[in-house]
Amino acid sequence: MSEHTYPLSENMQAAAHTLGQSLSDSEPFTRYVNSQVALNEDSSASDLLDQLIAIQNDFRRQQAQGQVDQAALEQLKSIQAQAQDTPAIMEYAHSQQAAIAYLKEINQEISQQLGMDFALIAKRTCA
Repeated sequence: MSEHTYPLSENMQAAAHTLGQSLSDSEPFTRYVNSQVALNEDSSASDLLDQLIAIQNDFRRQQAQGQVDQAALEQLKSIQAQAQDTPAIMEYAHSQQAAIAYLKEINQEISQQLGMDFALIAKRTCA
């Protein structure tokens, strides 16, 4: 596969930099970054999240193989309940969802201005 480079004009580079800086300074992203830091600093919450992710992955694998039993389902429900009762995990999840929603709004606005799907174009040029 060949790599293509598409040099940007100085104006486009400046606009892209400004967009990136504005995104990183936005409330949804600063909230997300802060929640990530808080989660990483709370070892019990981050360990619980790691455990939840591992159990979810195991559960999905068992589901795909048709091997889910009641014990696996109960274990998943239990760890999910613990995660939902952990403020650092919930703030991280909510802030992540808010940041994703914000990016979708930004993509829609840029796409509307360009008259084409910006994310699709960006994905193709970055691949």
